[in-house]
Amino acid sequence: MAKSIMIQGTMSNAGKSILVGGLCRVLAQDGYLAAPFKSQNMALNSFITKEGLEMGRAQVMQAEAAGIEPAAEMNPILLKPTNDTGSQVIVNGKVAGVMSASEYYEKKQQYIPVVQEAYRKLEERYDVIVIEGAGSPAEINLKENDIVNMGLAEMVDAPVILVGDIDRGGVFAQIVGTVELLEEKERARIKGIIINKFRGDKKILEPGLRMLEEKTGIPVCGVVPYFYLDIDDEDSLTERFGKKGGRGRIDIAVIRLPRISNFTDFAPLEGMEDVSLRYVSSAGDFGDPDAVMLPGTKNTIADLLWLRQSGLEARILQYSAKGKLLFGICGGYQMLGEVIEDPEGMEQQGSIKGMGLLPMKTTFIPEKTRTRVKGHFQNVKGLLHELSQVEIEGYEIHMGVSESSGERMLVLTDEVTHGERKEDGLCSEHVYGCYVHGIFDRAEAAEAVVRALLLQKGCPADHVKAVNMSEYKEEQYNKLADIIRENVDMQAIRRILEEGAH
Repeated sequence: MAKSIMIQGTMSNAGKSILVGGLCRVLAQDGYLAAPFKSQNMALNSFITKEGLEMGRAQVMQAEAAGIEPAAEMNPILLKPTNDTGSQVIVNGKVAGVMSASEYYEKKQQYIPVVQEAYRKLEERYDVIVIEGAGSPAEINLKENDIVNMGLAEMVDAPVILVGDIDRGGVFAQIVGTVELLEEKERARIKGIIINKFRGDKKILEPGLRMLEEKTGIPVCGVVPYFYLDIDDEDSLTERFGKKGGRGRIDIAVIRLPRISNFTDFAPLEGMEDVSLRYVSSAGDFGDPDAVMLPGTKNTIADLLWLRQSGLEARILQYSAKGKLLFGICGGYQMLGEVIEDPEGMEQQGSIKGMGLLPMKTTFIPEKTRTRVKGHFQNVKGLLHELSQVEIEGYEIHMGVSESSGERMLVLTDEVTHGERKEDGLCSEHVYGCYVHGIFDRAEAAEAVVRALLLQKGCPADHVKAVNMSEYKEEQYNKLADIIRENVDMQAIRRILEEGAH
């Protein structure tokens, strides 16, 4: 049976996801077959496995760090918020329905067997399971039916490392308060403390660390410095949205929709030397970009209405009238069409007019498309003609079916059904859209887009170079492992793994 260790935090954004990823990489480097596990995740950034199942992107990052194939068992319950009080509930990679917060809370105990079975499957295949909690274990109002923090730790008998974020201030109160609010048997599970996101001289911190150990009776296993690596993080907590762009010759504006999903689609462009990429959430910040990207969303209709109310739709239409590049992916693609119909109330029953920039009608249906695809661009006209015949691979996650007599952009092979061929996407002279997430992951695709934008500006485009995303990610994971090794007592971590919770 696999050994386990669980990372819990004093609050959201304490750095649990990244630390789990780092531990997974260190363990993999040391010869362990390690796997991540998070029983319940709330995120809009999701991914499709090779079996066609949906899971949270953070656990995909952690699996990649561990050097293993992502599997839905690593995240058996995924909550994708549709509004402020309800979520689409994904169980074992498939949609179980849309539930209000209270409805899900009442049903949560029914999912315990699901969580246990998913964990058991991982136990059979791996040496170590690195478990991630959610929020804080001291949320008193949520403890009764907890299946993601101490409730899960008890369920699988895992020792716990408690992580606190010092960057926001008050870390000592966070940690001591969290420990004090736990029951005695829960406190006994905490075998170590990690202080995360520290800036400054560690010597100044040492008196506080000694006092922390005296107050809690729990050893401090590490002080991890504040660092920035280009690693996928939880969508609601990412620092990417705050970036104001840079000095690249090309200014790309990504519209930050309220329910934005899978913004990782733009990471290959963001990583290019010629590109300054920024997220725009108001008409006043729109500026005069060289390209506008409309990302995916968990609620296309609500976010399209928000675009109208915020004045951003008018800015986008004015921008498009100048013949400049507009590219929509998934929900952003649906918005570019003429009409969106929702006859069964999957989002908001009725019909809504789209932006009218692509000749397309989208109808929402109960069945969700979840698949991996490979294929290539067809003969692309207009601004992005250099994309013609470029190969791509990615995945689709969407509720709608889009019909059009327009010129299709992509020819795809469905990897889950092993061979079904289909056409996807539309293109005009400067407006493009498709359902494929990861459309720019191949270096050739990202390079073609940036070359086209440079040429449109009259700039030389001879030396455009995109990073190899696979190699780049490996480099980032190895840097993360180095940070963990330098700042966390890995001997203590291995001892906790060997001794377990008792």
